[in-house]
Amino acid sequence: MLAPDRPKPKATPETKHFWDGCKDGKLLLQRCGDTGKAYFPPRPFSPYTGTRNVEVFEASGRATLHSYVIHHRPVPGFTPPYAIAVVELEEGPRMMTNIVDCPQTPEALVLDMRMEVAFTPLDEAITLPLFRPAKESK
Repeated sequence: MLAPDRPKPKATPETKHFWDGCKDGKLLLQRCGDTGKAYFPPRPFSPYTGTRNVEVFEASGRATLHSYVIHHRPVPGFTPPYAIAVVELEEGPRMMTNIVDCPQTPEALVLDMRMEVAFTPLDEAITLPLFRPAKESK
């Protein structure tokens, strides 16, 4: 369970579909209708062409660990040590997240390791898409 004083993201009209998907256990991304390339974070236009011809689709939830730091100082809502990470989703975009369900050490967090989304409720309204080592990696 996450700390109750953890900062809470605020859904906007542009991101509501993403947060609704997380609450339903779905990682929803958007794709440019002109190029077919997926992107994150959510926005009403393609970062590749500027078109508003975009579609929402359900991503696999699989990723690889691209980069991370292990934070050791206390911050409201977080218990150190904890990993602040960037994962590269199977569909291409990168996403900043936290890593859960494993030791927060360099020995446990190996770059390019396979990850999977772990939907973690923050409260009744917001569920966070955190990541954990994929089951086949353990």
